[in-house]
Amino acid sequence: MSLSPEDLAKLVLVSNPDAAGGKVFFTVTRISLENDRYESSIWACEGEVCKPVLPGPFDTAARASPDGSKIAFLSRRGFGDKDKGVGLWVAEWGGEPRQLAKFLGVLDFSWSPGGEALAVVAYEGSPEGDVKHVERLPLWINDFGFAYNVSSHLYLVDSYSGVVEKITDGDVRVLKAAWAPDGRRIAYAVARDLLKPYLQDVVVLDLKTGEQMTAASGFSSVSDIAWSPDGRHIAFTGHLRPRGLSSHSRIWVLEEGEGPRCVTCGFVYNVGNSVNSDVRGPSFARALYWAGDGLLFQATVGGTVGVFRAALSGDVEPVLTPGGVVDEFVPLGGAIVYTYMEANKPKELYIWDGGEPRRLTRFNDFVLERWKLRRPSRFVLRASDGAEVEGWVLLPEGPGPHKWVLYIHGGPKTAYGEGFMFEFHLLASRGYAVVFSNPRGSDGYSEEFADIRCKYGERDFQDLMEVVDYVLKSYPLDPNRGAVAGGSYGGFMTNWIIAHVDRFRAAVTQRSICDWVSMYGTTDIGWYFVEDQLCCTPWRNRELCVEKSPLYLANRVKTPTLIIHSLEDYRTWVDQGVLFFTALRLHGVETRLVLFPEESHELTRKGKPRHRVENFKEILNWLDKYV
Repeated sequence: MSLSPEDLAKLVLVSNPDAAGGKVFFTVTRISLENDRYESSIWACEGEVCKPVLPGPFDTAARASPDGSKIAFLSRRGFGDKDKGVGLWVAEWGGEPRQLAKFLGVLDFSWSPGGEALAVVAYEGSPEGDVKHVERLPLWINDFGFAYNVSSHLYLVDSYSGVVEKITDGDVRVLKAAWAPDGRRIAYAVARDLLKPYLQDVVVLDLKTGEQMTAASGFSSVSDIAWSPDGRHIAFTGHLRPRGLSSHSRIWVLEEGEGPRCVTCGFVYNVGNSVNSDVRGPSFARALYWAGDGLLFQATVGGTVGVFRAALSGDVEPVLTPGGVVDEFVPLGGAIVYTYMEANKPKELYIWDGGEPRRLTRFNDFVLERWKLRRPSRFVLRASDGAEVEGWVLLPEGPGPHKWVLYIHGGPKTAYGEGFMFEFHLLASRGYAVVFSNPRGSDGYSEEFADIRCKYGERDFQDLMEVVDYVLKSYPLDPNRGAVAGGSYGGFMTNWIIAHVDRFRAAVTQRSICDWVSMYGTTDIGWYFVEDQLCCTPWRNRELCVEKSPLYLANRVKTPTLIIHSLEDYRTWVDQGVLFFTALRLHGVETRLVLFPEESHELTRKGKPRHRVENFKEILNWLDKYV
C-alpha cells in the first residue's frame, strides 16, 4: 500500500508511563492536521483495562502521587498559541482537575514521598518581545527561543494550596531533582557556569535547615537522579568526559561521606536510550530506578534498547531485552510497565512480570493492518579496518533493482535500528529502498566506536561509503539511482559526502552544518560542542575548522541538492542552510532551499503537523525529480 505524507496523522503516539497505587498512567497523543497541533490526553490502566481519565487536548506528563490517589500533570489549558509556558495541574479521583501554578517551562517535576508537595524544575525569566539587550550566553536555546535572561531553578509547590516557593537562586541552570524517602532532602543537578554548561554538580538540599552540600561535581550529561529506598544512597547518570562529550554515560552511586562510585564502568554500552524515531509523544519519564540493592536502567545496544540491572558491586545483567526499543519504563511492584516499538511497529504500552510480555494498548493496530509495513533487513559489515558496522535495508515491494536512499542519523552519537521511522516507510511505499546504518561516531557500541573527535568526515565517511558498496552487492539496488540524505550531523555528512564523491543522483540535507566557524558562534551549544568534537575554534586550529567544513569545498559539488532548514533552529542556525545554498547556486549546482517558519531543530520529530507533511512532500518531489 502506498502511503501519503498525510498518513502521519493516522498514528497514535503512546508515551510517558508512570505507576503508583496499582494504577498505570500514560499519555496518548493524536496528530491533528485540521488544527495543526498535537492533541494529548491522559489515560489510566487498572489491571489490563485502560481508559481516558483526562480528555485534553493539552494534557501531558502524568505523575502519580506515591499512593496513587492523585496525579500531577502539565497542561496548556488556557494558553494561547503564541503564549510561552505551561501550567502544573493536579487531579484527584472523582474531582475536577485544578491548576496549581504556571511556569515559563518545566524541565522536571516529582511528588514528595507524602504527596503534600511537588518539586519542580522550571525556567524563570522574562524573554524580551522587542529590542534584545544581550549580555550573556547562551543567546538562545533550541526549541525554547531567546534565553539570555532566562535561568532554571528548583521550586516547591504545595499540592493543596498551590503556593510556590523558589528554592535556588542565581544565574544557574537546575536540570533534575529527586526527593529523598524521608521527604526532608532533595538532590538536584545544576550547571553553575553557563559558559561551561556541560559541567554539572549534584547537590543535596536539607529542607529543614536550608543547608546545601555539593555531593558530586564536574560531571556531564546528568540526566536522572534516584534515591535508594533507605535514603542512604543517591544514584545518578553522567560521565567525567574521558572521551570528551563522546563519552558513555555511567551510573554513579553516592553514599554519605564518600565520593561518587561508578557501578557501570565495566559495562561496554552507554546508559540511556539513543535510538532514533520520528513518532514519539511528549515524555517526562524517568530512566533510573532502585530495585532492591541494585538499579534498573536503559542501555542502547546496537539498534535496540533494553532494561538492565546494575548491582552495587558493578555486575550488570539484562532484565528486559525483547529485541526492539524499550522506549520508557516504570517498575510496578515486581513488574515493569513500558512503551515498546520495533522498526515496523510504533509504540504501544506493555507490562512484563517475568513471563511473556502482555500488550495493554492497541491504538495503531487498525492502520498497521492496512499498511502492512515491511521489516528492514539487518546486516553486519566488516569494515576495511576490521571493525563491525551494523546496518539495515528497508526494501520496497517488487523484485528490483530499486532506487534507494542512504539515510544518515544525527548526533553523531545516536543510533538507527529498531526505532519506528514513519519517513522510511513512506519512502519505501513510494518505491525507494532505505539504507541506514550506524557508522563510527554512533551510539550502541563501545566508547571507542563513538569517539570521532577531531576526525569528522574520516572513518565515519569511510564506513558509510563501505556500507553503500556492501548493500549494492548484497541487495537488489540500482547503482545508478541512489540518493543521500540526513539531518543535523547527518546533514553535515550529506554535505561532506557530495563534496567528496559524485555517486549520488540527489541529496537532501536537513538542519545541516556546512561551516564549523559559524556554528561555533551562532548556536546554543556551538562554542563548547565544536571545540570538543572538532578540536578547533575560530582562533585555535582554525584551519581544522575550515578543513572540516563542506562550505569551503562547495566548488566540488555536482549533486542536485535540496536544503531544508528551520528559521528558529538555534542548534544549527539557519545561516548554515543559507550559506550552503548560496555557495552551491554560485557554482551552478541545481539547488532548492526550503525554510520553515516558527520551527526549531525538532521539525522532523515534533514540528507542526502541516509543516511535517510539507517537509515529506518536498523530499519526495526532489527524489522523484532526480532519482
